[in-house]
Amino acid sequence: MGKWLVLVVMLLLVVVSLTLSMEAAGVTYDGRSLLIENQRKILFSGSIHYPRSTPQMWPALIEKAKEGGLNVIQTYVFWSLHEPQPGQYDFSGRYDLVKFIKEIQAQGLYVCLRIGPYIESEWTYGGFPFWLHDVPGIVYRTNNEPFKLYMQKFTAKIVSMMKSEGLYASQGGPIILSQIENEYQNIQKSFGEEGSQYVDWAAKMAVGLQTGVPWVMCKQTDAPDPVINTCNGMKCGETFTGPNSPDKPALWTENWTSFYQVYGGEPYIRSAEDIAFHVTLFIARKNGSYVNYYMYHGGTNFGRTSSAYVITSYYDQAPLDEYGLLRQPKWGHLKELHSAIKSCSATLLQGMQRNFSLGPFQEGYVFEEEGGGECAAFLVNDDNVNVFTVQFRNRSYQLPPKSISILPDCQNVTFNTATVNTKNNRRVINPVQAFSSADEWEQFLDEIPNFDETLLISNSLLEHMNLTKDKTDYLWYTIRFEHDLPCTESVLHVQSAAHVVHAFADGTYIGGAHGSHDVKSFTLQVPVTLNEGTTNISILSVMVGLPDSGAFLERRFAGLTTVEIQCREESYDLTNSTWGYQVGLVGEQLDIYQEANSSSTQWSQLGNITNQRLIWYKSVFDSPDGNDPLTLNLETMGKGEAWVNGESIGRYWISFHDSKDQPSQTLYHVPRSFLKDSGNVLVLFEEEGGNPLDISLNTVSTTNSEDNLSK
Repeated sequence: MGKWLVLVVMLLLVVVSLTLSMEAAGVTYDGRSLLIENQRKILFSGSIHYPRSTPQMWPALIEKAKEGGLNVIQTYVFWSLHEPQPGQYDFSGRYDLVKFIKEIQAQGLYVCLRIGPYIESEWTYGGFPFWLHDVPGIVYRTNNEPFKLYMQKFTAKIVSMMKSEGLYASQGGPIILSQIENEYQNIQKSFGEEGSQYVDWAAKMAVGLQTGVPWVMCKQTDAPDPVINTCNGMKCGETFTGPNSPDKPALWTENWTSFYQVYGGEPYIRSAEDIAFHVTLFIARKNGSYVNYYMYHGGTNFGRTSSAYVITSYYDQAPLDEYGLLRQPKWGHLKELHSAIKSCSATLLQGMQRNFSLGPFQEGYVFEEEGGGECAAFLVNDDNVNVFTVQFRNRSYQLPPKSISILPDCQNVTFNTATVNTKNNRRVINPVQAFSSADEWEQFLDEIPNFDETLLISNSLLEHMNLTKDKTDYLWYTIRFEHDLPCTESVLHVQSAAHVVHAFADGTYIGGAHGSHDVKSFTLQVPVTLNEGTTNISILSVMVGLPDSGAFLERRFAGLTTVEIQCREESYDLTNSTWGYQVGLVGEQLDIYQEANSSSTQWSQLGNITNQRLIWYKSVFDSPDGNDPLTLNLETMGKGEAWVNGESIGRYWISFHDSKDQPSQTLYHVPRSFLKDSGNVLVLFEEEGGNPLDISLNTVSTTNSEDNLSK
């Protein structure tokens, strides 16, 4: 019996040891940093969103992030992708969150999982599935029982999935941090006390899921304990008011490496020097210990996933561009910064911080261990124009304008944020396939419905999103206008809260108009020829992504708001007349862009392409040799969407020019994994009369040379 007792005791000791080991493997925090396996860490993180690239791209993206000095990959969780209908889940292909996280783990990096489930992210409807809109009595993101029910259900679903795969750090997995909600303080006042109650509820709900790792709320200064409040922005070393408890660390969840771009807008170029300056300032001034680059790789808004007016390319100016290629000097300069910080990270995490003035716009920060131990220093010149020489510990240091020098030993400068050693590179775009032969194209002309052909009838102008349910960008408004009185100099006047309108009279195009990201409604005024008796007016309302932010998102109105026929003699207000509606296009109903359906559609040979509107084009091509990324140059098209082998590579809107009279985007990423060796089917839907005969398929590469460069 004695031997058995000894064995039982030994087994109990093993169980206790394993339990303690698992607890030690979890993540906690103190006022200086996250504690991973009871060790303080300075962490550099980068946002890479799994659905904005492909599984085939993930390993290389993560590898380049790791080589660039990152410890963590941060991603949102995209509710609208994963639960397209209530209780119906999709985690396949580009949506395979578990596979993405396991690839990160395989390469030895951590994960910050921003569940949300509201994410904004320039993603259509802020990441919410549109079916939420139809839940009775729902009000998003407040102390509303229907919303909280579905929010908790999805959050718990994701947490349960991560636990079942052993992916939390408390289980030995890579997830060290999770986020609940997203920049809620931006809208909290709109909900009054109900908003504050919602914040408390969301925090308690998340913590109650017992992940074994901390939760954060970004831009939420009142984040309830133990949830950590974090900073978002470009200058958190200046703007962050700090953790709301001395026991919480200073974390920066979004350091914007660029900014999202909209149709009609120009790219925002943020320099490597500016990013490095503000990262270093956050660490020096705010005791920052976690910095995430948003985005480190932006990727592509495939399909119809971008929010209102946002272009298909996402954060292309990030350290890894849309195609996953290094954008220099941004990537290399930040790599050097990370190395310099890591070389003195132990001192930064343990030493006593003090700061002092070195001049009118100059200051120093020193981290020194007690008893005269290790020492690290940051010398800051906040003057944008002048070089400044400072004296520090009996030595002289020359600081370039707007720069910070890092002295890991308080003596020698190993890095200055304004001194860039990495050479610039540029993109090279090489055409590999032209689509210039009319014989290679077929066409399918979509139909313009009349009132008599529509099945849905209403005595008012109905709201666009509520009818389309985000299944399509397109909604037809049709009316049969009858009059027997004189109507000369007739004009169709349309006020719209959608994004684009195209107007037709008896099937003939008469005009169109569009809004912009900063103008929420617009007007179309166009002459219209009226028949004696009856004229069929058909107006195509178009959305280019749904709104992604703001309070009361569920109440937003899109579509036509007023319609009038204005004559010299009198005007006819048609707003509350009898309207017929058709959701979507005929080509969409036929799934014409799917390869199987495309072959059974009655395509015809390419005809006169001049000013052809609402027309589908199809061509077939072989996959180019090599491994360089591929892109379609669509600069001669107008507006529409493109598919390759049934996969949407996104919306295009070449005709919407910026202030320099240039398209906001002409190149559209075609992932290699979308292609077969031969017989690839390209389908374009064109709204505005673009010319497919001058588009091309191109390879994308980079070079340090200044010769023969493309934008």
